[in-house]
Amino acid sequence: MDRHNWDQQNTYRGDGHDGGYQRKTSKRAVTDYGLSMVQWMRNRQPRYKGAPKVELERPSASYIADMTPPAAKPHSPADAIPAKHLHSSLNKARHAINVVRWTPEGRRLLTGSYSGEFTLWNGTAFNFETIMQAHDVAIRSATYSHNEDWLLSACNDGVIKYWQPNFNNVKAIQAHHDPIRGISFSPNDTKFVTASDDATLKIFDFSGGVEESTLTGHGWDAKSVDWHPTKGLLVSGSKDHQVKLWDPRTGRCLTTLHGHKNTLTKTLFEPTRGQLLATSARDQVARVFDLRMMRDICLLKGHEKEVSTLTWHPFHTCLLSTGGNDGSIFHYLLNEPNTPANTTTSIPPYDSADPKNAPAQTVYPAHRLQHAHDAPVWSLDWHPLGHILASGSNDRVTRFWTRARPGETDCFNDRWHIGEAAAEMQGTWDKRNGKRSMREEEEAEMEDEADGLVDQTMPSKHQANLPGLPGLTLPNAASNDGIRSGAGQPNQNGLPASNNLPPPPLLPLPGGIPGMDPAKFAELLASGKLPPPPPPGMHGQGFPPPPILPPNFDFTKFPPGLFPPPLPIPPPPSQETGMGGLPGLNDNSGGGGGAGSVRRRGPLPSQQESLKMEQQRGKYRAPR
Repeated sequence: MDRHNWDQQNTYRGDGHDGGYQRKTSKRAVTDYGLSMVQWMRNRQPRYKGAPKVELERPSASYIADMTPPAAKPHSPADAIPAKHLHSSLNKARHAINVVRWTPEGRRLLTGSYSGEFTLWNGTAFNFETIMQAHDVAIRSATYSHNEDWLLSACNDGVIKYWQPNFNNVKAIQAHHDPIRGISFSPNDTKFVTASDDATLKIFDFSGGVEESTLTGHGWDAKSVDWHPTKGLLVSGSKDHQVKLWDPRTGRCLTTLHGHKNTLTKTLFEPTRGQLLATSARDQVARVFDLRMMRDICLLKGHEKEVSTLTWHPFHTCLLSTGGNDGSIFHYLLNEPNTPANTTTSIPPYDSADPKNAPAQTVYPAHRLQHAHDAPVWSLDWHPLGHILASGSNDRVTRFWTRARPGETDCFNDRWHIGEAAAEMQGTWDKRNGKRSMREEEEAEMEDEADGLVDQTMPSKHQANLPGLPGLTLPNAASNDGIRSGAGQPNQNGLPASNNLPPPPLLPLPGGIPGMDPAKFAELLASGKLPPPPPPGMHGQGFPPPPILPPNFDFTKFPPGLFPPPLPIPPPPSQETGMGGLPGLNDNSGGGGGAGSVRRRGPLPSQQESLKMEQQRGKYRAPR
């Protein structure tokens, strides 16, 4: 697939909202499969007599435009081997990646981490899109239904959750009490099966989430399970070194396949024709069984440590990819043994005189990515078009791999194939620039994640108003009339300022003072030395609370005992209790939930809840 590099320059955004200069970001690799799909759709139409035929690809960069998707070359699986590293994606909070799954339409990659989080990565630019807390513990398995309408995920607590395509969680069931290691849908999506560390398999009705049957027979933990793509047939692998085939209708074990000498890690039917079964184990070997013969026909060797996972190509039935505990990824072509030098080539059982008793053919990798990851590879998954392979590892990184473009040869001698030291000696890897580019990519991923997270902002602590009281600001905030509370500075009422309370309001005096000339009282009132009289209707109701006098008030001009002593200033509220009489209103300290802006991780919005909100606003009528 063609890669295009884009570079975001310093540009001015004067849109009126967040205009300004954006800093220059690093280059990002983008894989666009539109050109190859259009090329294939144009050339796969019937050719009439005399029409020119398309020239085959040649190892030159000028033939990049003539590339076609893997589905256009059913007899050339070697062209689909992903030998080139595209991108490495990692979260801000790094955790081991246990599951990688492409969405059915291939636009995004879903990863499940040890922390129980779902992360969505863009399938073209490989940048971060969103993250959500799906489970409380580590996610161990996830699968999409065949009709592409549902996603099931399972975790260490034995809980299975139902997800819609918009990642709205609609249901959760307690399937097991031990970690669930595998989950798979039936061909018609009405049932699904689970494998757990309690050594059992369970079949559930999907619509009701009700357990229908429990399959027992393994002597130890069940590590993997798969449902045949077209038949009523189950396969499971266990820690007891056995591979069992089951009848899901009766729950009976049909047969047991022996051959592995250690714990099974993955069992997977071939998805295109369904005639082959691939298994991997910790005995450093993967095996391919023929269901028509009920025996192993290929022995896949080459791994120096345990084989942790495997996956089939979506179109080529003879292309199988495996991941090892040492971080390596190997690609096998079942019709090409690729026997090393000084090694005897074995023949397939089909070509022997006695196919039932002939030994299995030994197949070696057609391509090796010896340094794909720095830790065990836990999950592999192909893009629905078969041009990108995604890998998730215990090194907390999700990586994308694709086939090399015509004329590219440096990718076979990079650090992923021969290691950093050897690549640096050959000039295909610069340690200093490589570390810097990796750091820039990590910063870009962190920025993408920060932009993609949901902002649940609280009111600003400098301009926050009390709920339900318009215009009343919090303490330490400047009001519109210029009154500011400052330590040691008197306000307009003549009282010392407080750092936590606004100045008290002015209270009116009654309409007259006994024993005083009314003309003199009116003169004092007009000069501003007295507060204004109370409004009409307050006479005869008694005196209001004692007033707060102006700073230039002279007590010597009035009879003694006329005015009571001034009210004491209440102490400021404590830091723990907040303002009295206003529950939930805390001070402006940095602690607590009401301080400033809080960035939290939130799930994707629910379409049903959004529709209900719009209906409440009157924009949509309720369905009749």
